[in-house]
Amino acid sequence: MFDISVIIPCRNEEATIHKLLDSLFNQTISPDEYEIIIADGLSDDSTLDNIAKFKNNHPEMNISVVENSKQNIPAGLNCAINNSSGKYIIRLDAHSIPNNDYLDRCVTLLKNGTAENVGGLWIIHPSSDSLVAKAIAIAASHPLGVGGANYRIASSKSSYVDTVPFGAFLRSTLDKVGLFDETLLSNEDYELNARIIKSGGRIFLDSSIQCGYFARENYRKLTKQYWRYGFWKFKMLLRYPDTIRVRQALPPLFLLSLAVLFITSIINYRFFIFFIGEIIIYIAILFLGTHNSIRSTDEPLKMWVFTIFSILTMHFSWGLGFLYSAINSLISF
Repeated sequence: MFDISVIIPCRNEEATIHKLLDSLFNQTISPDEYEIIIADGLSDDSTLDNIAKFKNNHPEMNISVVENSKQNIPAGLNCAINNSSGKYIIRLDAHSIPNNDYLDRCVTLLKNGTAENVGGLWIIHPSSDSLVAKAIAIAASHPLGVGGANYRIASSKSSYVDTVPFGAFLRSTLDKVGLFDETLLSNEDYELNARIIKSGGRIFLDSSIQCGYFARENYRKLTKQYWRYGFWKFKMLLRYPDTIRVRQALPPLFLLSLAVLFITSIINYRFFIFFIGEIIIYIAILFLGTHNSIRSTDEPLKMWVFTIFSILTMHFSWGLGFLYSAINSLISF
């Protein structure tokens, strides 16, 4: 039996799993106080070999691997929780690097009764040294890219919030509100936090709790990620419509406005002026808003263009995924 259980959903993370395990090995609390439960979604790369090698080199670490046959994140999280024993449940991802005081700070807040779920800031890192990967990392931590997602913005202050990345919970909280919803293949953490708040609980973001996080390395993966976010966000909002925020509504509303203006411009060419004008204003906002973020980078002009395109990709992928999910739900109704 352990006081703390670290749960990690994982599939094909050979490039980063050892970095996560290294960071957990270097935590400020003793390894005999926590266990690590990795729910592997049938990885077909070297992930399991890397975990086995780490275990052999660090016998003092309590690492278990359980099979997640459903191969999705919420199922993996539930599988890991069901195989854990800790009073405190701390979720991490296989492409994250928590600071060495991460577990200690999370557990201290839970013990103090600060909130029912606590978390901290993501410090976004590029997945490679390419300009595109660096630009995506900038976009993934820029207010124009992520709106009011405080945990992605390094300057955010500690406060009570709607959600935090990953999350650290009392087991008793999960016993009360239930585990992760396996019908939501994304936004499962936001949905769980909605249940916690509706049950009278609180979510606290502590800016001193920090975790490195690797952004997607190319536009294909970024597009897929944000399409999934948008698609499943609408599914979650069907259950909790009161949780929608302005930053979440803007991308689909922007795309809808472009579609309406374009269609009406076919009927009346004067509307084409508004269509072009809205695009120009949007691009201008991106250009002006990202200027300070790229001034100190190598090849700033290229980085400027790549960063703008990264934010554009995030907006359009999220918005299109959201709208597709909405249309699909209406058709299926």
